[in-house]
Amino acid sequence: MKASLNEILRNPVKEKMARGEVVASMMVRLVRGVEIVRIAKTAGFDTFYIDMEHCSFSLEATGQICMAALEAGIPAFVRVPANTPEYISRVLDGGASGVIAPHVRSAEQARAVVRAARFAPQGDRSANGSLPHLHYRSFPTAEANLALNRATMVIVMMEAVEALERVEEIAAVEGVDMMLIGTNDLTAEWGVPGQYDDPRVAAAYERTIAACARHGKHVGVGGLGSRPDLVAQFVRMGARFVSTGTDLGFLLAACTAKASAVASLIPSTSGDN
Repeated sequence: MKASLNEILRNPVKEKMARGEVVASMMVRLVRGVEIVRIAKTAGFDTFYIDMEHCSFSLEATGQICMAALEAGIPAFVRVPANTPEYISRVLDGGASGVIAPHVRSAEQARAVVRAARFAPQGDRSANGSLPHLHYRSFPTAEANLALNRATMVIVMMEAVEALERVEEIAAVEGVDMMLIGTNDLTAEWGVPGQYDDPRVAAAYERTIAACARHGKHVGVGGLGSRPDLVAQFVRMGARFVSTGTDLGFLLAACTAKASAVASLIPSTSGDN
């Protein structure tokens, strides 16, 4: 028996955050093959996102990974290199379950992202009759577009001081699901790159979480993989999505630990094997 449209388009990340639970995510910047999908799911992540802003992945490689994620039942998001329809609509058509828009600085920019990511009446994304999300099955356009709008996540990144100053109006934009704070870029704009204990960091999270709570949106923690204490603090404050780090960072950390362990071994001097 074939699954229904709503069963096909379930988004477990949306469902988990709606229950008030915390979503664990990772970034993909290194592994260009579908193996990363199984690795992420086996590791226990709820989702992952391909960081096209900071890697050289092609749209083809990105689409292949996203389609594999659909089959594995783990939503894959894509951080696009530019907040333009030709990127946003194409990564979504290619199999992404959501889009992450970097460097959003105003409500106007957030609305432009929503328009590119959602079908009418919420946006002006062009209809595509054959999508991997639908198992390439044919459904009535009106029904399919409505269901896709519900399932697709639109995430805007708060990583500029200008965005923080306009956080209330950005949080109020209809069609935005989550605001992901880019802590590294924020501290860089303040002239204190990587200084996460700067009081402005906690204040930025507090302000964003409060604004999102008023408008029914979620907040994500980004750039704090090295500071689990701060991640825990911001989750207690209300954040519900945690970006834990990159596939490259995880691989390098594990390799470094293994190499260091061997380097620390003391060979026997007795001549025994």
